[in-house]
Amino acid sequence: MTERILVVGAALLDGGRLLAARRSAPVEAAGGWELPGGKVEPGEKPEAALVRELHEELGVDAETVDRIPGSWPLKPPYEMWVWTARLLPASAAPRPLQDHDELRWLQPSEIWSVPWLPQDVPAVRAVLERAMSPTER
Repeated sequence: MTERILVVGAALLDGGRLLAARRSAPVEAAGGWELPGGKVEPGEKPEAALVRELHEELGVDAETVDRIPGSWPLKPPYEMWVWTARLLPASAAPRPLQDHDELRWLQPSEIWSVPWLPQDVPAVRAVLERAMSPTER
């Protein structure tokens, strides 16, 4: 049996909005939208991996807030865990640096206006249910 590889995703929230990132690579994911994040390196804590990935992919300084309960299977052997996160006050604005070509801040009413990658859809639903204000949905 192959050991699972943990991938962390960020529900980066700001003013009631969620940041979505459009993939530019790999080819099979290009054009699909996702929660930004990436693989946890051996010996790395998931929360530290998420902060690192946000810095590498988006050029931001962020902190994790709460883990969204659950885990979501990706292509084997990958499994995704998601945290809510927020930008630190002195952080630069997010910009697509690695594997993305566009970013959008989405209001709860706009969440489904982008074509999410199929594996991200259940996680995005969980973020909507658990982390975004019900009055804004």
